[in-house]
Amino acid sequence: MNKKILVIGALLTVWVLPGCTNKNSQVMDDQVTQADEESLINRGKYMVTIIGCNDCHSPKMMTDHGPEPDPSRLLSGHMQEEKLPPIGENGGKDGWVKFNMNLTAAVGPWGTSFAANLTPHETGIGAWNFKQFKTAIQKGKYKGLEESRMLLPPMPWQMYKNIEEDDLKAIFAYLKSLPPVNNLVPQPILSNP
Repeated sequence: MNKKILVIGALLTVWVLPGCTNKNSQVMDDQVTQADEESLINRGKYMVTIIGCNDCHSPKMMTDHGPEPDPSRLLSGHMQEEKLPPIGENGGKDGWVKFNMNLTAAVGPWGTSFAANLTPHETGIGAWNFKQFKTAIQKGKYKGLEESRMLLPPMPWQMYKNIEEDDLKAIFAYLKSLPPVNNLVPQPILSNP
């Protein structure tokens, strides 16, 4: 009888304990993954802040301290409905680079360029994968596609091309965590199409 109880006890132990261990292990893995993801996003937010992405990619609102990024449209690029003032016949050819009041559009010798929507909406980087993001930042390729045109000024991709891959992954994770903003940015107006 004692042998039967020991055998039954051993079988129950072998059957029940792995289930408990797997559940607890899964909970711990989920917590670690969530903490790692949160840490990655926080690092990305820090990187986006210190390299100045909001300067050009976020529409502004006027405050007592001057223009500041509009938190409801953070990193959504040049707003499609915003009309630019007349540039003049020498715009971009007179030795000056001009910006609109939001700093999301620039006029220079290349023509007129508009800051991209970096939110995870389909009109932004919603369909992008990390490889595309890396190609855009490190090679200056529009939409991160090798066969596409080069990114236009004032996007300083030449300064960002040496950002370490871990930091690029953090930036990408942060951008993908933003609220998506439906904003189809206009195509550039090239002076020499």
